[in-house]
Amino acid sequence: MSKTLRFISISHKTASVSKREEYHISDREKNSLITFIQTKFPDIAGLLLLTTCNRTEIYIESAETSAIELRDFLVNYKKRNLALDKNLFNLSNSTEGTVKHLLEVSSGLASSIVGDAEIIHQIRKAHQLAIANQLQGSILERAMQTVFKSHKRISNETEFRDGTTSVAYKSLKMISDTFGKGHRQSKKILFIGAGDIVKQLFKYNSKFDYNDIYISNRTEENAILLAKRYGCSVYPWEKVLKNEFIGFDVLISAASNCHRLINNIVNDNRKLLLIDLALPSNINKALIQQSNVTLYDLDTISVGLENTRERRIASISKVDKINEEELLEFSNWYREAPLREFLAEHKILVNKKVKAYYKANGIKEDSTEITQSTNRVMRKLIKHFEAPLKTDELDTIIAEHIF
Repeated sequence: MSKTLRFISISHKTASVSKREEYHISDREKNSLITFIQTKFPDIAGLLLLTTCNRTEIYIESAETSAIELRDFLVNYKKRNLALDKNLFNLSNSTEGTVKHLLEVSSGLASSIVGDAEIIHQIRKAHQLAIANQLQGSILERAMQTVFKSHKRISNETEFRDGTTSVAYKSLKMISDTFGKGHRQSKKILFIGAGDIVKQLFKYNSKFDYNDIYISNRTEENAILLAKRYGCSVYPWEKVLKNEFIGFDVLISAASNCHRLINNIVNDNRKLLLIDLALPSNINKALIQQSNVTLYDLDTISVGLENTRERRIASISKVDKINEEELLEFSNWYREAPLREFLAEHKILVNKKVKAYYKANGIKEDSTEITQSTNRVMRKLIKHFEAPLKTDELDTIIAEHIF
């Protein structure tokens, strides 16, 4: 098989939040970037674009385009310095190495929060985008099915998915930890954004029951829909842009593509908790210099979550074993691909030649016998699949294996 599965990755393991946000790819630019990549590298048959708050990864199925070429392309596309940034990336030109990495990512082993349950949903969305652009590729598609099978086994056979380790859940718990359980219900909270993380905030709020929540979003219709669904109030986006937050005790910001959205907080000596769940970051870190402000970002939240992983950590060896078994199954499929191609190419030809042999030698055609003869010849040909046979050699094998 001439095509190879490859990947490039910049993640929390290789780069800080500020560096990762330089390479973040927003939903709005994904399709245009995919088109750009296809134009630049026409040999790419499959492409998976995975972007989360902790990583930007591109997987390609290609015959010629290397992972290094793809990395250099992305750095130039983002107008960054190649000499300075190239070492921020992990990459592989090995199909099996790429699938191994993808299994580690999809299972949550490579997440900043061990066992992160949200990553598989993000991978599914990336897969759907690949399908929509007809870029699933044969090897990439098989790799994705391997990922989904491994995920199902991990959920059914281990405790690795038990309990919640969501960034959204941790953010809501921080409100209680910061203000105390006796005072948390009186706190006025603003969610900024209306994407997946904000939806998770509303979902997990059923465990905390904060009842004075506002939501603001650039597209007001989306904020209104969530406000009606969860019984909260809409806060004008114009006031967010003006940084008018008087009266709020908590701001949890997860607005996409809004770098430095919040730069100024009026210091009214009110204790204020700021939680930045966006990439690029929404909140200017300089605000932490104000004595009344407490600020957490994705990295600090992840560090806090790491202390609650005992049961999941105990299951890591089981997860590794499942991933190894699924990788082995994929590897066997991948290594047998040339044989499958050989058989598919020759079986129709052999069947036609067997029928012709029957006719030329005056043998009455019998569909069962023809099928059996074809299969006998194909078993013989398997020994020769790496070196194409000449026509007369094939005719000789057929004559020898008709009966």
